[in-house]
Amino acid sequence: MLRTIFLLGGFLSPLVVGLWSGPAGNTGASVRGWTPEADPEMAFNPSTYVIYRTSGPIEVDGRLSEPDWAAVPWTEDFVDINGRDHPAPRFRTRAKMLWDDEALYVAAELEEPHVWATLTERDAAVFQDNAFEIFLDPDGDTHNYYEFEVNALGTVFDLMLGSAFRNGGPSISAWDIRGLELGLDVKGTLNDPSDTDEGWTVEVALPWTVLRQAAPGRRLPRSGDQWRLNFARSEWPHKVVNGTYEKLIDPATGRAEADWWVWSPQGAVNMHIPERWGYVQFADVEAGKGTVSFVEDPNERVKWALRQLYYRQLDYRDANGHYAKQLSELGAGEITVDGIAFEPELQTTQSMYEITAPGANGTTVHIRHDGKVWTTTD
Repeated sequence: MLRTIFLLGGFLSPLVVGLWSGPAGNTGASVRGWTPEADPEMAFNPSTYVIYRTSGPIEVDGRLSEPDWAAVPWTEDFVDINGRDHPAPRFRTRAKMLWDDEALYVAAELEEPHVWATLTERDAAVFQDNAFEIFLDPDGDTHNYYEFEVNALGTVFDLMLGSAFRNGGPSISAWDIRGLELGLDVKGTLNDPSDTDEGWTVEVALPWTVLRQAAPGRRLPRSGDQWRLNFARSEWPHKVVNGTYEKLIDPATGRAEADWWVWSPQGAVNMHIPERWGYVQFADVEAGKGTVSFVEDPNERVKWALRQLYYRQLDYRDANGHYAKQLSELGAGEITVDGIAFEPELQTTQSMYEITAPGANGTTVHIRHDGKVWTTTD
């Protein structure tokens, strides 16, 4: 058994965010199967989780030995990134979360008969190893969100995107999670093909001093607040050659292909579709002291209906060279929202547009050409 504890932060990396290059000249686009909006009509069925408060300190060591961890539930087992109707992953992956006034705590358990990793340089393309990933959009507008990746060696890749890659994902010259705490517990032997392992556990503390940069009002969460979040796992089929692990080459593509398993399905091999992530709800109740139900915000279904129009605008622009100027050209009348009359309105210029629709409780929901979605109060 190998246990590793890391305290990371205090420096900025030279990472340039965008369609960045990984090993062997591959880009994030080619490796992740950059199909921007596959299955645009997928059902609105995101995963949800209630995050309870800690009752005492959490030692970030990968062991999850505190009573608080035992008191909170695991997420559902991860599924194929394309959807729940695709074949179940070969190995189990699940996660838990807690929070206090200092940080958001994430723990993940990854079943793995062969724990191996190769990358050791901070901000390397960690997803090209077997890796665990966290994606977090505090205000749910699909802009200004975070990505965190780690492999079994404790090598970290982290970034902040101003918007999704499909919208240009503006370059950020340098960004790191200052004060990040990371603990790993490998149940087996790392990088040893001669035996069979159980898997590895990840434990992370993400400080609010960083996460609040993209949070509503730049503040800590309050009880009942909901953020968008997703988890992913990259798993590379392998073979053993001369006592070392090597990725298998897919004969159909001529390159190695990873399996991608997630908490909330994306409908495409693409984690950068933040409108398809799950929801977490913060509770003031301490772990084990009671239960809180997740309460769906009806405006999230209005946002999803507007997102269908956004997808159709992308298709219309590709076919015609400009955005539609009438909602009838997008078939808006076919889109409905349970419990709310969906009555969208469209405003356009030569190169931009904004679509609005009445939401619940006197609100208006907005989406614009760059994919940003938000709500205002009338």
